[in-house]
Amino acid sequence: MANRIFPNWLRAYVDHTASLEAPDTFHFWTAVSTIAGALRRKVWIDQGYFEWVPNFYIIFVAPPGIVSKSTTAAVGMDLLRRVPGIHFGPNVITWQALVQSLAGSTETFVLNGAHHPMSAITIAASEMGTLINPKDREMIDVLTDLWDGRRGVWDKVTKTQGSDSIQNPWINIIACTTPSWISDNVPENVIGGGFASRCIFIYANQKRNLVAYPRDSLPATFLDNAKHLVHDLEAISLLAGEYKLTPEASVWGKLWYERHYATVPRNISSERYGGYVARKQTHIHKLAMVIAASQRNGLTIEQQDLASADTIVTSIEASMPLVFQDIGRTDASRGAVELVNYVRAYGKVPYQALLQHLFRIMSLRDFQAALASAIEAGYVRQVQEGNELFLYPVKEAKSAE
Repeated sequence: MANRIFPNWLRAYVDHTASLEAPDTFHFWTAVSTIAGALRRKVWIDQGYFEWVPNFYIIFVAPPGIVSKSTTAAVGMDLLRRVPGIHFGPNVITWQALVQSLAGSTETFVLNGAHHPMSAITIAASEMGTLINPKDREMIDVLTDLWDGRRGVWDKVTKTQGSDSIQNPWINIIACTTPSWISDNVPENVIGGGFASRCIFIYANQKRNLVAYPRDSLPATFLDNAKHLVHDLEAISLLAGEYKLTPEASVWGKLWYERHYATVPRNISSERYGGYVARKQTHIHKLAMVIAASQRNGLTIEQQDLASADTIVTSIEASMPLVFQDIGRTDASRGAVELVNYVRAYGKVPYQALLQHLFRIMSLRDFQAALASAIEAGYVRQVQEGNELFLYPVKEAKSAE
C-alpha cells in the first residue's frame, strides 16, 4: 500500500479549494463524494443481515449563480477521473440507461486471494433535472433500491435490452439544483418517501467570499497539491475489505442509537423527515468509513470517526427545511414570500412601487391578502408618511423563507 502525502485527505481537499467562493460545506461534501467514488464497493461494514457501503446521493441546493454549485462539484470529480479504474455513469439518463451503465461497469477485485465482483459507478450531474425525473416512479424506485448496495445479483428488465443482471451494484451520485427546481418538480410524496431520505441535501444561499479571479489567489503549490491529492486518492482506491468498529466505537454507537430514538430535533420532527431520521444511523456509518479512509489505510472505524460523522451529518439538518420550503406552497403564499423578501432587500418601499413589482405574479386581491398576512405575521410594517404609504421590514422577525 502506497504511503500517503496528506494526513487527512478531506482537510487537504478543503484547503485546496480555498480560492473558490462556495461555502466550506459544499467543498467538504464534494470531497466525501470523491473519496466514496474511489472506495467503491470494495469496503463495507458487515451487519450480518445487511452491509453498509460508502456511497452517497449528495444534492447541492442553492439559488442560481450564488455558490457555483457545478464548478464546486467538478473540482473533486476531475481529481477522481485521474484515478485508474473508476467508472463514471452518464449524467443524462433514463433508468434503463442507468441499469445498462451499471451492467457495463462490472469488474472484479482480489481480496485474500479470491476474486470479488462489483458493478460500481459514480455520476456527477451539474443539473439534477437532467439526471432525475422525480415524477418517474420507476426511476425513483430504481435509485432507491440501488442506494442500499446490497450484495448479490440485482435483476432488472429493460425495454430494449431484455433482462440485465448486475453483480453487487453500487452507485454514487453528486448533483446540483435550485430550490425553485425542487419546488416545481419534486412531489410531496417523494420528500416523505424513501428516495429523499437516502439523499444528503446541502443548502447554501450565500458565497463564502468574493473571488473575481480565482487564479490570482492560487498558491504556488496548487498544481503539486492536486497531484498529491490524486496520489493519495489512488492509495484510497486500493483499500479493500471489511471495516470493523473498535470496541470503543461500538459502545459509542449503541449509546448514540438509544439517544437518537429518544429525542428527535424539532426542526426535523415532522412526518416529512421520518425516513431520514430512520436512516441517519446509516448516513453516519457511511460517512465514518470515508473519514477513516481519509486518514489511514487500516480498516477500522474508531470512536472519533463516528463522533465526527455524527456532528457533520447533524450540522446539515438545520437547513433541511429550507430545501423543501416551497413544496406544497400555493401561488399566493409564494407571492407573500416574494413580497417580504423585496421589502427586506430595499429596506423602505413605497406601497405603489411594491404593487407594481408584484403585479406580474399576483392579482390586486392576492397582493392585498399577502400584505395583510405579512403584517400580521410580523415580517413587515406599514407607515403613513405624508400622503404616501411605505413598507418597512421588521428587523426582529425571523426569515419568511
